Amino acid sequence: MGLLEPHGRGRRPFRRDALSEPGSAPAIVVHSLTHAVAALQAAAAAHRDIVLLSAPGAGIYAGAGWFAALVEAARAAVPAAQCAAILDCGGDAGAVQAALRAEVETVIFTGRADVAARLAAIAEARGSRLLTSGPQPALDLAVCFFADAETLRRRCADLLARWPAIC
Repeated sequence: MGLLEPHGRGRRPFRRDALSEPGSAPAIVVHSLTHAVAALQAAAAAHRDIVLLSAPGAGIYAGAGWFAALVEAARAAVPAAQCAAILDCGGDAGAVQAALRAEVETVIFTGRADVAARLAAIAEARGSRLLTSGPQPALDLAVCFFADAETLRRRCADLLARWPAIC
């Protein structure tokens, strides 16, 4: 599933170029389903796009299946939210290939440039996108890892209230 495709009925698509524009959608690093749902609830309430970003190297240690399931469950829990999802696979080409098989829409690979070029071609053929560096996180929810859902949602809402709107 690519970034241009809507995720649910009647939802506008997340623009692929929105990841690289100045003032683009804020990237929120999520470490659990509770984190992802709280971020999406805040985004839906603010009528803002966000990026659900995995922790660095999460594709290696947590796995593509975990991230794909987390994003699917979070989107199902908050269908009004619009987001992109990015899994960081570090320099592990095998983790990238697993992410592409799991239909992760955007993957970060920081390995060799020649390997990145081959993986990018594979990603494009599968309707995914490969980045060699990720967006700068606006918020990493690790700072409140064990916080309750309402605290997490408020933290995300505070970020979105300060973040410049995309016009």
